[in-house]
Amino acid sequence: MAQLSDADLIHRARRGDAAAWDSLMQQHQEAVFRLAYLIIGDPDDAEDAAQETFIRAYRSLNRFDTDRPLRPWLLRIASNTARNQRRSFGRYFAALQRLARGEVTMHGEPDVEGLTIQQRDARALWQAVQRLNEADRQVIYLRHFLDLSVEEAAGVLNIAPGTVKSRLHRALQRLKDVVEVEFPSLRSEASQ
Repeated sequence: MAQLSDADLIHRARRGDAAAWDSLMQQHQEAVFRLAYLIIGDPDDAEDAAQETFIRAYRSLNRFDTDRPLRPWLLRIASNTARNQRRSFGRYFAALQRLARGEVTMHGEPDVEGLTIQQRDARALWQAVQRLNEADRQVIYLRHFLDLSVEEAAGVLNIAPGTVKSRLHRALQRLKDVVEVEFPSLRSEASQ
């Protein structure tokens, strides 16, 4: 079934072909999971959000316009599902999970002993991105973490491609400002 287009697979899935739906899920599950993970920050919760995304998509499959690309539609569902899930869990529950997994020390700081410089920089960049508002984080996630094209990101966000470009430009400028003030080690290493 790998040779069939998304539209063909959707038509088959609408008629009850489970293999067609499975093929669609396999093609898009990594992107859906990655976006959910970027929004939620926990792999188990991201997996739950990804599963919920595909359940919601399947239930709405008859309303999907097959003239449009499937991936942005799925990622829009994933984004909404993950944001709703993150809100419902709350920060307290997530902090308890991290503590139980041993990801934080008694003082609430990550255990950085043994991390390579590259890992520390990646963690610092992740923390810098987390300082941004949700709209800025989302456009950065879509373009730079998931490598979506401007058009695909526009489809996920349901905005014009030009708006994606301007939002991304502003978001990256705000990220640069955060790095300048709060993460100067990233700035100095980037200039070397």
